[in-house]
Amino acid sequence: MRIFETDPDAKPRAAFSDDTVGRFHSGKLVDGLPASLSEWRVSTGDPEVAAAIAQLLGGTPVETDSTSENFIDIETDTDKVKVVLSGADAITSDLKLWNGSNLIHHCDGVDFLTPEEDKGTPCGCPRLMEDRKAKAKSKRGPSPSIAVTFRLADDYDLGIFRFQTGSWKLAEVLYTVENALDKVDGEALCSLELEHVEYTTKAGRDVSYRKPVIKVLKAWQDAIADPKH
Repeated sequence: MRIFETDPDAKPRAAFSDDTVGRFHSGKLVDGLPASLSEWRVSTGDPEVAAAIAQLLGGTPVETDSTSENFIDIETDTDKVKVVLSGADAITSDLKLWNGSNLIHHCDGVDFLTPEEDKGTPCGCPRLMEDRKAKAKSKRGPSPSIAVTFRLADDYDLGIFRFQTGSWKLAEVLYTVENALDKVDGEALCSLELEHVEYTTKAGRDVSYRKPVIKVLKAWQDAIADPKH
């Protein structure tokens, strides 16, 4: 994404059949409405993978009526999991606006990515970050589409998992994660977390939510040498 090129002051300072065996989720649908979770939910279509996840992260595999290939859900008991990323290439990001199942706007924040005839031309998104968010909230502009693929540090050979999110909070700091991954030689041990955020607004309203966080810890080879990770 190139969302900071037009609004550099907003950049925080540093402080689907595929080859995956399952997906991590930070929320679920309740009575048809999206609801956030305080612990990770994992979906898979493989009973053996579901059993392994339950053993590693807690929870009980439950078969759902989902028509997705990942029809087994495990609501785990943890908001943090050690994962292994292949590098910065394990993260993809862009901005998308959907109308139902139709993708009507797809860009990197500055230029269109699709359709092919518009690729590379200015997308017309607002320059300022807050304006981008406002348009996305009103369904008149695209939101982040971030995908992370990884393996579990405690069961590396179980397979590749995927986490997809539209979090603006993660989008705002994604460049720091990618920079940290670029500094690691080879695969990196990371922590994938649902961080609890609480604050009180100026109007006195209490706000509480969870945001996805990726922390780059060390090179995977160094972690292997240290059994405590």
